[in-house]
Parts: sequence; structure tokens; C-alpha cells
Amino acid sequence: MTETRVPSRVFPRAKQDAEAAKTGISTPQTENPAYRLAFQDLDFLLREDLRPVRFQLELLKPQLLIDEAHIGSTFVFYGSARIPEPDKAQALLDLATDDKSGAIAERLVAKSKYYEMARELARLASNFPRDESGRRHFVVCSGGGPSIMEAANRGATDVHADSIGLNIVLPHEQAPNPYVTPSLSMQFHYFALRKMHFLLHARALAAFPGGFGTFDELFELLTLIQTGKIAPIPVLLFGREFWERVVNFDALVEEGVVSERDLDIFTYVESAAEGWQVVQRFYQEQTPPA
Repeated sequence: MTETRVPSRVFPRAKQDAEAAKTGISTPQTENPAYRLAFQDLDFLLREDLRPVRFQLELLKPQLLIDEAHIGSTFVFYGSARIPEPDKAQALLDLATDDKSGAIAERLVAKSKYYEMARELARLASNFPRDESGRRHFVVCSGGGPSIMEAANRGATDVHADSIGLNIVLPHEQAPNPYVTPSLSMQFHYFALRKMHFLLHARALAAFPGGFGTFDELFELLTLIQTGKIAPIPVLLFGREFWERVVNFDALVEEGVVSERDLDIFTYVESAAEGWQVVQRFYQEQTPPA
């Protein structure tokens, strides 16, 4: 007897119709933009009233890529794009043209140690074993740019591990650093969705000295944990001297605008080994789910 087989689908795939649409005849009707398939019509997709659709696409595409790469969790790295790699620190000093710029260059050079710390922490995190289902955990995730971000992706590359880079379109030209895994190098238009993807899979986060962007990203996480919108994760602030100089957290407590217990959301650390120990201890002390 011949076996009865039910087809898995009867409609053609979108890719097939997209190819078929290219082979049509040329008439005034088919050449008009109104005739384009909606998902192939960039002018249509870029309309102001299509912003909700673009939000959905920018939320969905990175999620699919992460799922397809069997990534269960990430270790997010924040930090300045201006701190030099130690080997390039002298070049920054050489560019100084006056006492003020020289003093700033010296302070940036002094922070070049954080490049190596980020790189070493990324190596430690990237060696974490897969779980029983084969998913990878503490996969390094950075903003995909230079300096601290580059150091994080580079550390993963050192131990032959994949890493994520979440770039954003900026007015000035920006390219992913060369250590991001190409298939996990993503570009965003919306800052809000980029920040969301930083935290969706984050199970630990390291914040190195940085400027407005670092502060924006870090304080959003602190607020989410403070308000209970997400469960606590290890938040490492590298370089207590820097953070206490640029943010007076104790003053916020004294002014009554945050609680003293809110300062327990983060931990100051001074080395990659210390930071990794904090992360390990955090999850070793977690109560298993019932």
C-alpha cells in the first residue's frame, strides 16, 4: 500500500515569491512603487508610520540570531570607547597639544590597565562550560566598538570563543571591532532596543570607567534592579577610585533619594579574577528553584 503523506505546507515561502516577483513583465503598473511586495519596499518600510513595525523587526532579528547560536546567557561589558590599549597609550600622549589636553591624556593612559582587565575577564567568562542542553552561558557581549568593548571581544577570541557586538548607527562612521564574531555582529537604529538586548540575556555585567553612554546603560540597569523590574544579577564596577570620584553614591543616600540598601546592587572590584569570583559566588549562593 502506498503511504499517505500530508505536505508540510501548501503556500510558497516568502523567499520564493520574492524571487518570482523579480521576473514579472515591465508595465506602468508593475513599475510603480505601489506594486512592490510590502516586505521588499524599503520606501514603505522607512515611512514614519511604520516605526512600530521597525521596532518589532529590531527586537526580533537579534533574538533569532542569539537563539540560533544556542546562547543561553551573556556577560555584558560596558565602558569607554576612549581608553587606549596599553600598547597605544604613548600615541595618545603624543597627540596632546597643551597642559590641559596632556593632563586628560595622562588620566586616560592611567586607565589603560582596564583594557587588559576587560580582556582577562572575558577570557574567564568565555571558558564557562555549556549546559546539559548544549547552550552557552556568560557569552561575552559588548557594544561592538573600540577600547573596552574591543578588549572584551578580544578576550573571547583569545580562547576561541564566540562573542556578541551590538553596534548602533551614529552620525559619525563606526565599524565593529575585528574581534566580534561576524554572525553575532548586529547593528541597531534604536538605542532603546539595543539597551533591551544588552539586558535580556545578561546574567552578569561589568562596567568599566566610561562617559555618558556607559552611565546611561549602567544606570538603567541599576534602576531596573532597584525597582524590581528584573531580578538582581552581579553588577561589577571596575575601579572604585574612578566611580567614587565621578559619582557620589553616598551623597544620594544622605540626601534621601536612594536607600542605603540600593548600594548593595553593585560591587566594586579591582581585577578580573576578583570580578569573576563575585559572579561565581553570586550564583553558588542562589537558592535553586522549587
